Amino acid sequence: MTVFWCERAIVDGRVEDAVRISVVDGVIHSVDVRAAASGTDEILPGLILAGLANAHSHAFHRALRGRTHGDGGTFWTWRTAMYDVATRLSPDSYRRLATAVFAEMVLAGFTLVGEFHYIHGRPDGTPYGDAAMERAILAAAADAGIRLTLLDTLYLRGGLAEDGSALPLATDQRRFSDGSVEAWGRRRALVSSTATAIVGAAVHSVRAVAPADLREFRERTRGLPVHAHVSEQPAENAQVLAETGRTPMRVLADADLIDPSFTAVHATHVSAEDIDALARPAAFACFCPTTERDLADGIGPARRLADAGVRLTLGSDQHVALDPFEEARGIEMNERLASGQRGRFDPAELLVMAGQDGYRSLGWTGGRLVVGSVCDLVAVDPGSPRTAGSRSDQVWLSASASDVTDVVVHGRRVVTARKHRLGDVGTLLAEAIAEVWA
Repeated sequence: MTVFWCERAIVDGRVEDAVRISVVDGVIHSVDVRAAASGTDEILPGLILAGLANAHSHAFHRALRGRTHGDGGTFWTWRTAMYDVATRLSPDSYRRLATAVFAEMVLAGFTLVGEFHYIHGRPDGTPYGDAAMERAILAAAADAGIRLTLLDTLYLRGGLAEDGSALPLATDQRRFSDGSVEAWGRRRALVSSTATAIVGAAVHSVRAVAPADLREFRERTRGLPVHAHVSEQPAENAQVLAETGRTPMRVLADADLIDPSFTAVHATHVSAEDIDALARPAAFACFCPTTERDLADGIGPARRLADAGVRLTLGSDQHVALDPFEEARGIEMNERLASGQRGRFDPAELLVMAGQDGYRSLGWTGGRLVVGSVCDLVAVDPGSPRTAGSRSDQVWLSASASDVTDVVVHGRRVVTARKHRLGDVGTLLAEAIAEVWA
């Protein structure tokens, strides 16, 4: 048994002092408030939060940060640069890059990541045979000390033309595709879940998977966390409407994919009927505010979704920034801009998005300091230049990733006094990104 003594913590929504947390096999065994520390307890300073989930990540996109702003462009021109990165990766270089990116996440306070993973084969599309790219991601998460849900992604066609006709895979998309749902399932079965990793599933988008294939995918993924990009861009809606006469959300609903374990990523340009389709089973919508701003996607209807009963989560997506506080603030600040009102989401709601609902959407019981939750903890410095004077229950509106001092994942300390166990994460990132672009 490991015991952590916390100077102050948010316990089930309440700020409590002197909190003692005992842990057995990575799971919280007891939580006592106003408790004295013993001589063998591990001391966690500052304000302790339960683990924070990054519910939508593409680790390899981190290689684009600071490289795509020279000539404006659109989401679609940005995508061309992203494909360039994807074609350069081998299993070894992917592991090194993902390890560095995941380590950056942990330093920032993320304790769980949902990796939306679709680089499956070699650049020419031939399979590795041993799920080498998937094993690279699993190993990277273990190396970096972050909890993982590997959202193994189905990607079968190159998209849709304006008239709704299906496009073949482009040369730089070939490694994303297994060729069929059956082949995707065979490859996915080559890797297994562990104590700190779940193998889930995803559909890249309705643009990339035809309706008939969605139904076959559904039969293979019942009981799993399933995610899909949905209505990130107006052009996506127009293309799917031209092909099917329906919105992307309606296509997914008609394939029986929208249930309590489903997450619609982005959901930026959705209709009232789309919102209702997500709300009926209390499904999830994952917002990625820093990416949605960077790519000029638009501002999604977060408050309307939440009021309808959709559970909201947060992701960093392309990692234009890695900061759980910035993502949480972003969803509130976007709502303020769109509505002209403050306080659209209170700090307690932001904590649920970043914590327990993020964990639930990725198949884990966590994000709360309660018995039975996985023991993932984040320590925030309450006396930094950003947080000094802030109320503990409003830390979301003042803190940044730089204020994270210590991080525990599965009952084991990964970050101590702002230092990751792997050493200098900036150097790891610089070396891995330089290798990609060499």
